[in-house]
Amino acid sequence: MVRGELGVEPLRKEAPERPRLALLPFAATGRAALAFVGNLGALLIFFVLSFAGIFSRKQLSEAAWQLYYVSATSSGIVILVGLFTGMVLGLQLFYTLVQFGSVNALGTAVSLSLIRELGPVLTAIMVAARAGSGMAAEIGILRISEQIDALDTMGIDPIRYLVSPRLAASIVGFPILTAFFDLVGIIGGYLTGVILMGANAGTYFYRVQASVTVQDVRGGFIKAVVFAVLVSMICCFEGYFCHMRVESSGAKNVGLATRAAVVLSCTMILVSDYVVTSFLM
Repeated sequence: MVRGELGVEPLRKEAPERPRLALLPFAATGRAALAFVGNLGALLIFFVLSFAGIFSRKQLSEAAWQLYYVSATSSGIVILVGLFTGMVLGLQLFYTLVQFGSVNALGTAVSLSLIRELGPVLTAIMVAARAGSGMAAEIGILRISEQIDALDTMGIDPIRYLVSPRLAASIVGFPILTAFFDLVGIIGGYLTGVILMGANAGTYFYRVQASVTVQDVRGGFIKAVVFAVLVSMICCFEGYFCHMRVESSGAKNVGLATRAAVVLSCTMILVSDYVVTSFLM
């Protein structure tokens, strides 16, 4: 048909307005900020509901089992890492202090480094990699197999039943593992600094006893509790809502949630370590 043959001009399709390229970075930043705030709010509500379920007596047996899973099964790797961390500290600090004629301060340097910083941080990272990944994977499998939906159908609160015992076990288990890490690390510093390098044994343990105060130990335990809440909540949150991921579907979401849980937990451990240290100093 020739144009204008019927005396009517054909309708012209107007091209859609193109978004301004200069606004695209701001739009992406805004979407990322809104997603972050939304996830942070959901995580906070998730924590409140989980913490409220800790005080239920019905979960004592499950909390005891989770305490065994979080602390007892992770004690081997924590003790091994603590031993070699203390040995490396003893070796490095000996060579550093000997240059200034301060070898007698070896016990102080090793003990305070472990109790204030390295003990809580490395313990939390090890437990997040071992027990935290297991939490995310286990809850994620329950989610994609619709067992969490079945609990909800039967009138059982899934968060109180699944997450609260893990949170309680983490709050109790992290400080215990941190204490083991600190103790074994101090022994490791003794092995390298005293037995291997020849520092005075009496001076080493005297410096440990004289320099470590109750405030140092309390600060390390406060960090351990903060890390316990972060690791347990992030790992359980990622597993509980793994079905809402848009990258993929099905079983692959469990792997993605587990990876995200470990990476985010380790990142938040380091970030919160700085924040807590700034308040404790």
